[in-house]
Amino acid sequence: MIRFFRSGNPLTVLLLLIYTIVLKFNYLIHPQAYVSEKSEGLFYDMFVQFLDGVANKNAFFYTFFAVALIFVQALLLTRIINNQRLFSKPTYLPAMCYILFTSLFTSWNVFSPALLVNTIMLWVFANITQLYNRTSARDVAFNLGFAVGICGLIYFPSIIFVLLIFVSLLIMRSFRLAEWIIALLGLACPLYLFGTYLFLTDQWGLMAKVLRIGLPLPLITDYKVWGAMITSVLFFVLGWLLLQTTFKKMLIQGRKIWSAAAVYVIVAMVIPFFTVNFAPLYWLMAILPVSMFAGNVFWSIRSNTFANIVHFVVLGYVIVMQYFTH
Repeated sequence: MIRFFRSGNPLTVLLLLIYTIVLKFNYLIHPQAYVSEKSEGLFYDMFVQFLDGVANKNAFFYTFFAVALIFVQALLLTRIINNQRLFSKPTYLPAMCYILFTSLFTSWNVFSPALLVNTIMLWVFANITQLYNRTSARDVAFNLGFAVGICGLIYFPSIIFVLLIFVSLLIMRSFRLAEWIIALLGLACPLYLFGTYLFLTDQWGLMAKVLRIGLPLPLITDYKVWGAMITSVLFFVLGWLLLQTTFKKMLIQGRKIWSAAAVYVIVAMVIPFFTVNFAPLYWLMAILPVSMFAGNVFWSIRSNTFANIVHFVVLGYVIVMQYFTH
């Protein structure tokens, strides 16, 4: 199976769709509506209210929407990777890994703020990959900050992704203070505009639903969370280590993009700890960049037989967690 996903054949999209349906089938037959943890941003609440008007709180609609969004995100991630030639040949392995790794934990397949943030962060990461070739990045820096500001309205702790912007600017370009300041202005812009709207419409009290952030000390006792995170971190570390064997052979831009992706993983893993009510579902934001490194693990294994064994071990774990545990 790995042999098919290793190729960049456009027909692989059909196989990826079948793969998605198989892995997400249990979630589709046991649907959940949407996440409501009292940690979501006001934009998410407003969007859910709009969807409720359309779907009348139908659980299958929300689960189907979440699965479809995961599938589209997998394709967009692959497009970014192949456009930047992060692998020696076009491949769908990162897309396969994103579908596989999001199946490790049930909450990662429920409609949530993290899914919406991931959609925006794909656009952010796509623009980060293009910073190296820009003579001036002030407009891009503002747009990146603005996008992260919108993420903050969906799930406020995600504004910490501004650290990803700053570190990426350092990695991809020489330091320019003006670009950092412009990125901060972009970050503040959505919050300022939305705050102004609430003030002018006498709804300032709703601002409390925007600025939802905390620093709880979570005690994680769910073995499913530990299993999903240990698997994800293991593949991230292995992917990074295996990347070092070809790192010096890459173009400078490729090396910088991979370094920015590693920072992306680290920042995304830290963000959930700033949630008012800690929930492991927000680690979904880290699975997106982790899939790049997991894809590199399968890419680096030259033996298709061994790669398939590794794949079926993870796939077997997913099936056991879905169908044989409660």
